[in-house]
Amino acid sequence: MFFRRNGKLRKEFDERLITKLNEYKEDWHRQKFLLEKSFDPSEEVICQTKIAEIKYIFLLREAKQRNVTIRS
Repeated sequence: MFFRRNGKLRKEFDERLITKLNEYKEDWHRQKFLLEKSFDPSEEVICQTKIAEIKYIFLLREAKQRNVTIRS
């Protein structure tokens, strides 16, 4: 009786996970593109690109662990 929302909450958080995953993927690709195009990138830019990549990979692993599928 009290735990009926479990499926609904899981769907809601899975959708949030997918949206965050897409946001971090776009951010990582944007920073990676800027890093490749820059002539002399600073240490800060390199670190920010690595951080964006790590955030994306972390969420990707979480989605895989939770068996989240992206529907078109």
